[in-house]
Amino acid sequence: MIHDNAPIVTGNASILEGNSFKAEDAAALPDRERSLIERREARLGSAYRLFYKKPVELVRGHGAHVWDAAGDEYLDLYNNVPTLGHAHPAVVDAVTRQMSTLNTHTRYLHAAILDYSEDLCATLPGDDYQTMFVCTGSEANDLALRVGRTFTGGQAWIATSEAYHGNTALVTAHSPSLAGAEQMDPTLRVIDPPDTYRHGSSDRAGAAFLAQVRRAIEDIEKSNEGFAGLIADSSFSSDGVFTGESGMITAAIDLVHEHGGIFIADEVQPGFARTGEAFWGFARHGLVPDIVTTGKPMGNGFPVAGMIARHHVLEPFSSTRPYFNTFGGNPVAIAAAQAVLDTIHAEGLQQHALEVGRAFRAALSELAANHPAIGDVRGAGLYTALELVTDRDTKTPATSLGLAVIEGLRRRGVLTSVCGPGNNILKLRPPLAFAADDIPRAIDALDAVLSEAAH
Repeated sequence: MIHDNAPIVTGNASILEGNSFKAEDAAALPDRERSLIERREARLGSAYRLFYKKPVELVRGHGAHVWDAAGDEYLDLYNNVPTLGHAHPAVVDAVTRQMSTLNTHTRYLHAAILDYSEDLCATLPGDDYQTMFVCTGSEANDLALRVGRTFTGGQAWIATSEAYHGNTALVTAHSPSLAGAEQMDPTLRVIDPPDTYRHGSSDRAGAAFLAQVRRAIEDIEKSNEGFAGLIADSSFSSDGVFTGESGMITAAIDLVHEHGGIFIADEVQPGFARTGEAFWGFARHGLVPDIVTTGKPMGNGFPVAGMIARHHVLEPFSSTRPYFNTFGGNPVAIAAAQAVLDTIHAEGLQQHALEVGRAFRAALSELAANHPAIGDVRGAGLYTALELVTDRDTKTPATSLGLAVIEGLRRRGVLTSVCGPGNNILKLRPPLAFAADDIPRAIDALDAVLSEAAH
């Protein structure tokens, strides 16, 4: 959907509201949970959201499993923040050792930040990338948008319709999934993701995506706003997980470059071996991003993130203004990040994600044969979408079913959530510790919940 010069983007803030506790759910809760929720709202305010009608009080985790305060264990199919797995010993040890030695900021020399930056850049296509460290993916994307505008001289960005890029003022204004609650940037152009399910193939989805990017650029060039570029998660995670076949979005990114824009690859969700086929989500498509942003999985839950930009793109920004982030790239954060990177390589987690992800989707596809509500199974590596529909011919989103399935899985000890505009797409994104032995439990729980819903 292409909007005119000053788009008013409408939406339902689905990324925060889809699988969300509501105040009216409190009456059915035990005294302890209700008391915690009341204290939470009193001290934290009402802007925060909780998962599930009966929120989970988690107190411990290990690998792809977590335990609540009552001692009940859950299989975590959603949490990519601890990308290696909950409480991974390599990260715990690295952080503990560095915290007991020194923690300060980046205005002192420290070899570890340089070692990590070199190791991280070695995973990227080309040797001209430079890193700037921050604490969160939101900060990384905020910085990336600023750097991109400085380099191109343009103001207008393109983003997809359910994209979420963070929660600073600038980044929120470029996150259309929040449009129901937040004012979008007046120069933002919003397009649909390459929906491989409804277009029927990666080729047709890629062609439709290319056409939308072309129309958005033409619209920008008719204005006096200037074209900055496109910011996208190459797996279109919040849009519904459209990984597609290799090269699906390459022509669209080439067009962005032909018109003087840059491509920001938001790798907060698909990066760090998640897709199995490549270390980075964008690498599946053979892309060379101008800027790469990282976040949550980078430190296995420790707050460390980064913006990695090609030298010539970063230079106009870095040569004209100083930048300082007190905690970005501090020695303890870098120790966590280095441990994650080293463990991914040492334990072969990219190959693990590839193999286990394929086995998981194969099992889900078998399950679909018995459940007409499963319209599509798609993904790459340990990043899978299960789309629920009311009718396979019309592909109508089964919103109420999606939310009911999430609740049913929670009751059976499996945690995940939904994405997409209809809240009907299960976002199955476990820690990389998720193993082949975990697959039967997930399948059995889904089978039981879908069978219950059908009857």
